[in-house]
Amino acid sequence: MAVFNKIYKFSEDIAQKKHNLATDQLKVVLTNTAPTVNSTNLASLVDLTTGGGYTAGGANVTTTSCVQTAGVTKLVLQDVVFTATTGFGPFRYAVLTNATAAGQLVIGWYDYGSSISLLANETFTVDFDQTNGVLTLT
Repeated sequence: MAVFNKIYKFSEDIAQKKHNLATDQLKVVLTNTAPTVNSTNLASLVDLTTGGGYTAGGANVTTTSCVQTAGVTKLVLQDVVFTATTGFGPFRYAVLTNATAAGQLVIGWYDYGSSISLLANETFTVDFDQTNGVLTLT
């Protein structure tokens, strides 16, 4: 299973009120170019182009919950499923962004280890951890 990697600037962005993880529209963007811990916004990535069932700018993510318990806030998201109509790719990284924030700020990414291409009617699921959440803030 791919591991979530947080962008370093995300902590600062939280402190500067650039994210409201409970209400902002989050998106998953697919790319074949490695994000770095210093990637800041969508413009710093090479997004796939629209076609074959993928829409540039990413797919909307539904927030299941963003709640605090005993001083720890956990962000839980519903899985995102991409379905190829005629095929698309390659991509290796699924990047979580905040589309509500100016510039569509990057939160973090998953590295799937090698490039993936989808053929017509194939699906790819970004499997968010429903138990532990995508991330926790302490």
